[in-house]
Amino acid sequence: MATYERRTTVDAPLEDVWQFHSRISGLEALTPDWMGLRVESVIGPDGTLDPDLLEEGAEISLSMRPFGVGPRQYWTSLITERERADGSAFFRDEMVHGPFDHWEHTHSFYADGDQTLLQDRVEYELPRGGLEGVTCVGDGITAASKLGFETMFRTRHRMTKARLE
Repeated sequence: MATYERRTTVDAPLEDVWQFHSRISGLEALTPDWMGLRVESVIGPDGTLDPDLLEEGAEISLSMRPFGVGPRQYWTSLITERERADGSAFFRDEMVHGPFDHWEHTHSFYADGDQTLLQDRVEYELPRGGLEGVTCVGDGITAASKLGFETMFRTRHRMTKARLE
């Protein structure tokens, strides 16, 4: 399984970074416009529509149309874990329907004095069919997915810093 990771230090307290990332509004604010993101629905673990926090058991349905090209891609994720401890926090979302054969994204946050280390880790499998023979750049990562992930997460981390510092 391929893995992508990105780490950034944000000059903001852990609680601020954690709360920002724990809401659907944070996801919307951090997704680059070129992704054409549309939040279709958010359902809380108790069935509540549009919950304030993305808690364990929440289901998020999105659609994307990168660069306005091709049909919209629909994606449903489930928050499978969420934990806040002294000095750290994380939540994990797993794709239950969407364009990848597997997608597990762990969002981790670590206090470092008045700063926060933000880490994104994605374990994924590219869709089968049509991608066999695509050149890999290492660890099963294709050049196209590495470019897409780098662009997306670099932008998300830069936007986190711009909003919270």
